[in-house]
Amino acid sequence: VADRLIVKGAREHNLRGVDLDLPRDSLIVFTGLSGSGKSSLAFDTIFAEGQRRYVESLSAYARQFLGQMDKPDVDFIEGLSPAVSIDQKSTNRNPRSTVGTITEVYDYLRLLYARAGSPHCPVCGEKIARQTPQQIVDQVLAMQEGARFLVLAPVVRTRKGEFADLFDKLNAQGYSRVRVDGVVHPLAEPPKLKKQEKHDIEVVVDRLTVKVAAKQRLTDSVETALNLADGIVVLEFPDDRDEHDHPREQRFSEKLACPNGHPLAVDDLEPRSFSFNSPYGACPECVGLGIRKEVDPDLVVPDPERTLAEGAVAPWSAGHTAEYFTRMMAGLGEELGFDVDTPWRKLPAKARKAILEGSDHQVHVRYRNRYGRTRSYYADFEGVLAFLQRKMEQTESEQMKERYEGFMRDIPCPVCEGTRLKPEILAVTLSAGNRGAKSIAEVSELCISDCADFLNALTLGAREQAIAGQVLKEIQSRLGFLLDVGLEYLSLSRAAATLSGGEAQRIRLATQIGSGLVGVLYVLDEPSIGLHQRDNRRLIETLTRLRGLGNTLIVVEHDEDTIAHADWIVDIGPGAGEHGGEIVHSGTYQELLANKESITGAYLSGRESIPTPKRRRPVDRKRQLTVVGAREHNLRGIDVSFPLGVLTSVTGVSGSGKSTLVNDILASVLANRLNGARQVPGRHTRVNGIDQLDKLVRVDQSPIGRTPRSNPATYTGVFDKIRTLFAATTEAKVRGYQPGRFSFNVKGGRCEACTGDGTIKIEMNFLPDVYVPCEVCQGARYNRETLEVHYKGKTISEVLDMSIEEAAEFFEPISGIHRYLRTLVDVGLGYVRLGQPAPTLSGGEAQRVKLASELQKRSTGRTIYILDEPTTGLHFDDIRKLLTVINGLVDKGNTVIVIEHNLDVIKTSDWIVDMGPEGGAGGGTVVAEGTPEGVAAVPESYTGKFLVEVLGKGARASTPQRSVRKRKVTA
Repeated sequence: VADRLIVKGAREHNLRGVDLDLPRDSLIVFTGLSGSGKSSLAFDTIFAEGQRRYVESLSAYARQFLGQMDKPDVDFIEGLSPAVSIDQKSTNRNPRSTVGTITEVYDYLRLLYARAGSPHCPVCGEKIARQTPQQIVDQVLAMQEGARFLVLAPVVRTRKGEFADLFDKLNAQGYSRVRVDGVVHPLAEPPKLKKQEKHDIEVVVDRLTVKVAAKQRLTDSVETALNLADGIVVLEFPDDRDEHDHPREQRFSEKLACPNGHPLAVDDLEPRSFSFNSPYGACPECVGLGIRKEVDPDLVVPDPERTLAEGAVAPWSAGHTAEYFTRMMAGLGEELGFDVDTPWRKLPAKARKAILEGSDHQVHVRYRNRYGRTRSYYADFEGVLAFLQRKMEQTESEQMKERYEGFMRDIPCPVCEGTRLKPEILAVTLSAGNRGAKSIAEVSELCISDCADFLNALTLGAREQAIAGQVLKEIQSRLGFLLDVGLEYLSLSRAAATLSGGEAQRIRLATQIGSGLVGVLYVLDEPSIGLHQRDNRRLIETLTRLRGLGNTLIVVEHDEDTIAHADWIVDIGPGAGEHGGEIVHSGTYQELLANKESITGAYLSGRESIPTPKRRRPVDRKRQLTVVGAREHNLRGIDVSFPLGVLTSVTGVSGSGKSTLVNDILASVLANRLNGARQVPGRHTRVNGIDQLDKLVRVDQSPIGRTPRSNPATYTGVFDKIRTLFAATTEAKVRGYQPGRFSFNVKGGRCEACTGDGTIKIEMNFLPDVYVPCEVCQGARYNRETLEVHYKGKTISEVLDMSIEEAAEFFEPISGIHRYLRTLVDVGLGYVRLGQPAPTLSGGEAQRVKLASELQKRSTGRTIYILDEPTTGLHFDDIRKLLTVINGLVDKGNTVIVIEHNLDVIKTSDWIVDMGPEGGAGGGTVVAEGTPEGVAAVPESYTGKFLVEVLGKGARASTPQRSVRKRKVTA
């Protein structure tokens, strides 16, 4: 049994007493329709029990600090190892987290720079170093023999004062001469110094010439000077002068000090000195964040065609203060000679500058009081930029803060230029031959592949090599794992909050391989999400390597390549929700292909397939949206056109710029113009063709709600209609119940013992928190009186417990409700319970709830839908359903743009915009655009190469003229 993982009687969620016998130390794929029970078995049963047992083995003291897990509903599991889950939900949103910190590469880099880095002065760039008295003496004796010099101890550096007490003290200690501001004076008659001027004072410790015989005296003098001047000694050579006739000086230091005397705040370099999360290393201006918020004039005046009276200045255009500010601007107009009825674009530059930045003079403001009399007063005009900055600093309201932030853009901190670190830390470098010397911030800015090349080329001395050898090995192995999972385009400085779910998951996967654990059970949730087919092979090799270390991998996955490379495949089904929860197949890939019961096997063997359309919709070049001059992140000032009225797929390898182009620029501009949002779009020149659209619907994978009180019924709005229906029953009318009575979020109809949650949390300290059904309502969420109201024999609580498919049948005669539920079934969510808590929905499910919610709204035929990887978490059969829905939208005249890697979606598109050619710095251009057949003919397109294979399998669609405009590929 030691080499088997045995599960008996798993009944979590929709599982029907599942028994399973799996090989250990293997790559096992769980597949099946969405909602068939894959995650229930992999995460909620096997992982949950593996982690629970591991935590149980710890002491009671250790257990109280760990998140506890309930015992899953399973008879027994045998052969379990400690379990590690790598899913997509637990992405770090901390603004201080970067790719470098979460992979621990940055920790090793800090150690490398602290031990082997070469510090320089941030002012003059000279190398700074610390030396022992013996090293200083040896350096002096190596100079030209017979050279005369003074040994000076700098006791005062650029400080104001008269220093009479200091001169007396030095005289009493037996010193005879002192150099003040470059001139030597006897201490018996010290100079009178001006109190308000800055002075340099050095004690003359000795006068010597370079000769070996004077070694002992020189050592004593150097040590005396170092003690007197806090670790610094200066030698002056009076016979060696520069072009200005100043004697040459050389500065030595026991501490890190600039040879040119620039003051430094660097003590010993420690790893913490290079951390932007520590006060020892963080830039004091931005406290290590690297950015600060600054008001952006373009967001303050979003529409330059508007006049001041029409609200051109957005922060002053709404609310009770709008009239006040318009009067202020009219007063400014009198002074500067402009009119508030002039469009912003036509105002003189001086007027625009004054409105934005404020006026030096008070403005004369006139107004009519409530009796109709004209009154006036004089007031300061501070300008809208300063007004917003001041209000932002003063407000304590989160709502107002959010409003003011809508007019601001994150800009790099002006002090550290976005590097997050102090200047003296940025002056510590490592050199790599002809690649030059780089600071830790510059190395972090490199993409991971370039970073690995730079560190490989480091030129280190024998001493540094001995110190840094092991550290470099650790860094290189971790960077290697990041390269293996297809993330070479990311930089170590990339903020963790900006990573996609797939990227974050693959980073955690790379980190796990780096930790080198053995005998662990890894449970992964679709690691191929967001990965181009080109990079899939490397991901599979990484999974194989993790297995090779002696670990068991359970991967929930729909990707054809991953399934084909698995040692063992478990297909769960046969349907979704109540129609699933059974094992359809457990065995090898070849056995799966032959299994007639398995819908997965049918698609993989070719018995079932998603057909390529016989003919594609024609593209009208006169009806298109064009993004001009897109240059955010890695985009290279490109112009990209999206034809309207068709299905367009934006493709390309990970990091090529798809999300930046579509989400950060296009969707943000459309949201602002069509939906009245106030988003900050990525940098671009303009977007043409928006006037042909009237609505934007944006569907991404963010959760539909963060609390268990949010669910598909509340999000789509169908619950309001169901509550109204219950309130219209005879029993409810007799009792005088309104629709609010049937809400579990407000007092009245809900059970007050559990405040409508249905469960009560019992804290058990170091045992898991136990959630028990509420004793009063027995988990029904409502009080007894509310549950006495029935519709067709069902209570409101029983309706919420129905699957969406069941509810659609139940409410079929009520068209208003049935339409809502039917669209949820159409997008493949029939298995989800109507009242299923939002946090338990996967990213793909949440996205489809949003899509269904939008589909219910009446389409105008001029709507643009933007979908970000809608096939996430979808089985082949679910993708077929989704494509039917999407094509239904396009057939009504709407435009759909999808960011997608799935070839079944790409091959059925009317138009493709393929970004690339590589990720990161190697991307940011359009490699090809046209129909799938046209893109498949472009040899430079990676997407094209894979399209050739899938188009070959299905019938070819006829290709309209001008199918592709091949772009010159620049690396």
